[in-house]
Amino acid sequence: MSRTAAPASPRDASSTGVTPDTAPGSAGDDGLPGNAGQQIEARVYLAISQALLSGKLRPGMPLRERNLAQAFGCTRGAVRKVLARLGFEGKLVLEPNRGAFVPQPSLDDIRQTYRARRVLETGVIASICGQLSASQLAVLDEHVATEARSHAEGTHERSIRLAGEFHLKLIGMADSAELDAFARQLVAKTELYKALYDPAEFIHCAPTEHAQLVSQLRDGKTQAAIALAAAHLDELEARVLTRAAAAETPDFHAIFAEAFAGAAS
Repeated sequence: MSRTAAPASPRDASSTGVTPDTAPGSAGDDGLPGNAGQQIEARVYLAISQALLSGKLRPGMPLRERNLAQAFGCTRGAVRKVLARLGFEGKLVLEPNRGAFVPQPSLDDIRQTYRARRVLETGVIASICGQLSASQLAVLDEHVATEARSHAEGTHERSIRLAGEFHLKLIGMADSAELDAFARQLVAKTELYKALYDPAEFIHCAPTEHAQLVSQLRDGKTQAAIALAAAHLDELEARVLTRAAAAETPDFHAIFAEAFAGAAS
């Protein structure tokens, strides 16, 4: 059975034993003052997010509150709120009465998510190509330069995050809160799919591709920009699907090789 991350409402979160954040500055269920509690939660959130994006947490892995609280030296209440946030962002699956799990998407889940990204991003590109202001283009240029530096330094997790942020900045220039919210869900999912299934040596998006896209947007080359964005997402999807398919099909020959050898002798 596949476990696919979907945005969780506060009600959904509480049904799993995971509750959303308390109001800033208030005392949480860990009994700590607001600022101290928020610092602990931020540390736990960052650590789990980095573990997800680095591929250290495998598909379907359960994240137990007790074990995480012991590992971080904090209360289960602090862990519970972080898991709720990650579930709301689509980075974890929250199951009623069972807890939090690393997503384990089916091949169809992956295809549907990338298809949605293609439709969304190519539509946005069609609407903004040749229409961006000099200041908007400068924002994209600066971001691509930051990506290039991170790529050169070999900081894998940061490169994945920056690649996703580029797409969010681009979609944000369509000036639609509804599109922004949907895009964040889709990008979070595809970042996670990449981390779970794509080889670590591959960077999520090459900065050169983003630089080419910005150039095409600047020059108003709508069809070329759409083709580049679609081809890029096609390539990412193909890599992830290949690895996910291999993960779904166990190599029984390898698993039972020793037994086969013993039986033959």
